[in-house]
Amino acid sequence: MTTFLILHGFQNHRPAGHWQHWLAGELRGRGHEVRYPQLPEPDAPVLADWLDALEKHGERPADGAEFVVLAHSLGVLLWLRAVAAGRAPAADRVLLVAPPSPPVTASIPEIAGFADGLPLTPLPTPPGGTPARLVFGDGDPYCPEGADVHYGTPLGLDMDRVPGGGHLNPDHGYGAWDSVLEWCENPATRVRGND
Repeated sequence: MTTFLILHGFQNHRPAGHWQHWLAGELRGRGHEVRYPQLPEPDAPVLADWLDALEKHGERPADGAEFVVLAHSLGVLLWLRAVAAGRAPAADRVLLVAPPSPPVTASIPEIAGFADGLPLTPLPTPPGGTPARLVFGDGDPYCPEGADVHYGTPLGLDMDRVPGGGHLNPDHGYGAWDSVLEWCENPATRVRGND
């Protein structure tokens, strides 16, 4: 059994139509432990409060099971800030999906603090783990320059580009997302778009 921590983004109230909600149900149905917390004040998030919530829900399983983090949108910036602050839980695998660009994040007053001073240096690979993977879609309105430019290359991430994927959310056709479920159970899987 693997333990999964799923981190949502800005203004996300864990709706049933989002791939993260669908994924949580699928993983639980397969016998995995899933932590899918509602982060505090998702419409007006405070970085310090989200970091505290990450620490609360990010404890490694006591039985030594694999611990995997999946973050979408602002949840990716939360993860990056936690890594930079030395507050990220020790994950065996990390999937970072569709982060907003620093300029876009800085332009939205409610979340500007997540981008302010965000360090973009290569992420360490956990001992015995795999490098963090970035999944991003072409035409993402929240990262128009491309997440590979802002995050993938500077952070030294493994990358999967989804043609026409946009922000990889329900508005772009990502409710169920079989490819991410496959990656959860087999990290060698390359993440693809929904056909």
